[in-house]
Amino acid sequence: MHDPPQNDVAIQFNNVAFQLEGGRVLIEGLDFSVRRGETLVLLGKSGSGKTTSLKLINRLLPLTSGEIRVEGCSIREWNVIRLRRRIGYVIQEVGLFPHFSVERNIGLVPTIEKWDEGRIRERVRELLSLVGLDSDFAGRFPRELSGGQRQRVGVARALAADPPILLMDEPFGALDPITRAELQREFLALQKRLKKTVVFVTHDLREALLLADRIALMEEGKLLATLTPEEFVRSKDSLIAAYVAAFATDMSALAKRGDS
Repeated sequence: MHDPPQNDVAIQFNNVAFQLEGGRVLIEGLDFSVRRGETLVLLGKSGSGKTTSLKLINRLLPLTSGEIRVEGCSIREWNVIRLRRRIGYVIQEVGLFPHFSVERNIGLVPTIEKWDEGRIRERVRELLSLVGLDSDFAGRFPRELSGGQRQRVGVARALAADPPILLMDEPFGALDPITRAELQREFLALQKRLKKTVVFVTHDLREALLLADRIALMEEGKLLATLTPEEFVRSKDSLIAAYVAAFATDMSALAKRGDS
């Protein structure tokens, strides 16, 4: 697959490596791009380097070597605060401030950006509706919400200042299967409407096939392939074929149980 034109690239990894102080290498030689408006899913087993790669983008971890460019500028040249405000960040544990109301949690970055109170209030109501919550949730606290509701608020908070880029680290992984499937469908609808640039981490092939425009498969800190979902399921590569076969086996076992 040909690389996209540079003006179509939102994030670019060039020979990126990261190692711990003790010398252990977590990722090396990463070369890939993320196109504007696409969802790139980083897929791989635990320890493959997915989350490490994600945290390098918004400088939660420092580069060891290589270069990452965001919107055409090296992340080393970005003011780190401005960079992070251009990037929404959604994690599995949500990370809401427990002593803040839903409205204060969602409005955190707009408040820092010195939006006026009326504009923040309007934005909070707009985002609650966008993620499928009624406006009366604005006054509630995280402890009063279900896991799925907290995750919706986490997505709303990441979108609050309308950042062009979203980083999502297994955002639905801790949810029950029904809620997870519902939020996956809602994410697809949101992305169709908003067209953000999304880097999405998961170890779940079903989730990757459902949500991705392209899937970047990682193994032991290296990128093995970047493929569309259709290319992924047709690939003859032995590791990719093993992923697909395991997924097919799971689906077949479920079908047999349903027929018994």
